[in-house]
Amino acid sequence: MFFRLAAVVLALTVVTVTPAEATPRLVPAADREVVFTVDGTTTYGTLHVPAHRAGQRLRAALLLPGSGPTDRDGNQPPASRPNTLAQVADALGSDQVATLRFDKYGTGRTGLGAYRDRPEELDYPAFVRQAKAAYESLRDQPETDPRALLVVGHSEGAMTGLLLGGTVRPRPAGLALLQPQAIRFLDLVALQLHAQIAEATRQGQFTPEQQRAMDAAVDAAVTALRAHRPVDTTDLPPAVAQLFEAFQGPSARFVESDDAVYPPDTVAALRPGTRVLLTCGTDDVQVPCPTTDALTAALRRAHVEGPGRVPLPGVDHLLHDADHPDTLAPAALDALRRFTER
Repeated sequence: MFFRLAAVVLALTVVTVTPAEATPRLVPAADREVVFTVDGTTTYGTLHVPAHRAGQRLRAALLLPGSGPTDRDGNQPPASRPNTLAQVADALGSDQVATLRFDKYGTGRTGLGAYRDRPEELDYPAFVRQAKAAYESLRDQPETDPRALLVVGHSEGAMTGLLLGGTVRPRPAGLALLQPQAIRFLDLVALQLHAQIAEATRQGQFTPEQQRAMDAAVDAAVTALRAHRPVDTTDLPPAVAQLFEAFQGPSARFVESDDAVYPPDTVAALRPGTRVLLTCGTDDVQVPCPTTDALTAALRRAHVEGPGRVPLPGVDHLLHDADHPDTLAPAALDALRRFTER
């Protein structure tokens, strides 16, 4: 009887001396600005940290935007404000993943930075170096777990993510390639233009003969650009002619260096076992699902882990569907959850 009573007293003593302060304090969700410098350019970004216990190290994802002047939120103001990356950050935050998104060159607070007076020297590798610096900044944040870093890229940002995945240290635990640029840049441009010309012909804007002439002119323009020859725009509609003229202007160095990357070739450098998600929307006219076939096969050969390629029914390039024109489609949200599930 004495021993049982003593055990009870001891147990009570242990309970009563445990201080209330031993329970970790809950830190509310918050955004804060992150600033880092790369190649002489101060780059500005937003770190979103979900609610967590004080001292807890979180999984964290670097978010990479698509092509053109797309800022940290996935917008090209003033005309286009889909908030794609801001919405991805919200979705990941709900799954306890911190995120860093930033204004790349030519956007937001960052602007052109060191390239302000020489924009013609800005090439695609400069954007990759900027993304690498962002990854390192995310790695060093006090709330993030450097052993559980992720890279989430949209469109061209997915190609950048692939390049990071095989070069940064530590290697990311996972890559999410959302509607990725999965073939060479000029091949993708030609594919998009052929589709637009075909649709215009279907609507009666061009004759079949005009369509054939324009298709041939697009292919010839791509060949000329790759051979560093002037582009003949005689048989091209004005808007298409202006596009190829721009490719020969201040953007020439960027176009050439971007087009030099064939995304399936970058996959071999990934660490085997890397968790990879690749989405393709069935209503995505910018990056149709068949353009991801070679990349999907390369990922399979690289022995990465799933979810792998996930088709998104009715989803467009901005991850919207007909019922959700301003927010991420449920299919896209579900794919992200599959990617982050432990």
